[in-house]
Amino acid sequence: MTELKLPVLPDRTPVKLSIHIVPELAEALQDYAKLYASTYGREEPVSVLVPAMLEAFLSSDRSFVRARGRGGR
Repeated sequence: MTELKLPVLPDRTPVKLSIHIVPELAEALQDYAKLYASTYGREEPVSVLVPAMLEAFLSSDRSFVRARGRGGR
């Protein structure tokens, strides 16, 4: 069997998640999307920005990262 440098890719099937948010948060997310567009020169819908925001938040939470590394899922 041939060994490739690239291993088998993990499952990348998106998981749909529905949430309810307060109107103030919805407005703030729309404002963020507008600021993102003016900063980077390309519009992205909130539905695309939120997963990236959540990923950035989780990866920057040191306590969460440590606990998860210890098997604290």
